Amino acid sequence: MTIALKHFHGKSVQPLRILIGCETSGVVRRAFAALGHDVWSCDLLPADDRSNRHIMCDVRDLLGDGWDLLVVLHPPCTRLCNSGVRWLREPPRNAPRDATPEERAAWAAMSREDRLRIMWRLLDEGAALFSDCWNAPIERIAVENPVMHLHAKQRIRNYQKAAQTVQPWWFGDPAFKGTSLYLRGLPPLVATNRLTPPQRGTDEHKIWSGVHRASPGANRWQIRSKTFPSIAAAMALQWGGHAVEAAACV
Repeated sequence: MTIALKHFHGKSVQPLRILIGCETSGVVRRAFAALGHDVWSCDLLPADDRSNRHIMCDVRDLLGDGWDLLVVLHPPCTRLCNSGVRWLREPPRNAPRDATPEERAAWAAMSREDRLRIMWRLLDEGAALFSDCWNAPIERIAVENPVMHLHAKQRIRNYQKAAQTVQPWWFGDPAFKGTSLYLRGLPPLVATNRLTPPQRGTDEHKIWSGVHRASPGANRWQIRSKTFPSIAAAMALQWGGHAVEAAACV
């Protein structure tokens, strides 16, 4: 795409090259594409929408390809977030999904010490992925992740605390899903259509809590990693707009 998106002070600004990492849904990719950007998604899994603008690979394979903006959504975060720290003290009864097939097959017969070694290794792997994305040679970076525990923070190069934690209902989607955003070279998102949350104990509150109330199962991780369209639109408009304006001033 060669058409200019905007004109600032007489300068034509070309579409940004944007990488959406760890996304299979295409929700954020499509939001940026709708504004005319040259945007690609990538993940180890195929795109749900079968887009030809999705690359099946480790996001780290693409970090040096000259992107203007990197948005990493849903990186494997179970090992980094506060809710997962308990497994570093006492390993889970069932094998974690991110263990190797061989480890999952042997899990029941493993000693507690062997299971703990695997859990700490998975923490190291998750922290390495976050670190590589956070320290990528890209001027503007946003990485989504829940609030981290101390062991995770200690393993991340140049760690900085999350810039903000947003909710879907800030942007018009009736749902609870606190999402922490780690930002470099980008402004915090501004609420666009703040709703009034329902009271606890009501049926409506239960509906809004659907992400957290997802039943255990093979697809639970997909439900819990859902990106709501309103947040995707805000990312595209606000972060894309910020980057376009910055490029126009160069």
